[in-house]
Amino acid sequence: MKANVGGIDRILRLVVGAGLLSQVFVGLHTPWGWVGVIPLLTGAVKFCPFYPLLGLSTCSCAKDPV
Repeated sequence: MKANVGGIDRILRLVVGAGLLSQVFVGLHTPWGWVGVIPLLTGAVKFCPFYPLLGLSTCSCAKDPV
């Protein structure tokens, strides 16, 4: 697994994931907040399984030198 999530993308994933997950315990008390686990995990491990399928990478360390 090569890192493909970097910088701002990672921070946004962590913030959005934590915000959604907090809705399970505080606020709306909706089970849809568990969707926040996905961006939280992808931000924490710096890997998004959909990025390789789409040919994307936001991590500068994942780019091959030309």
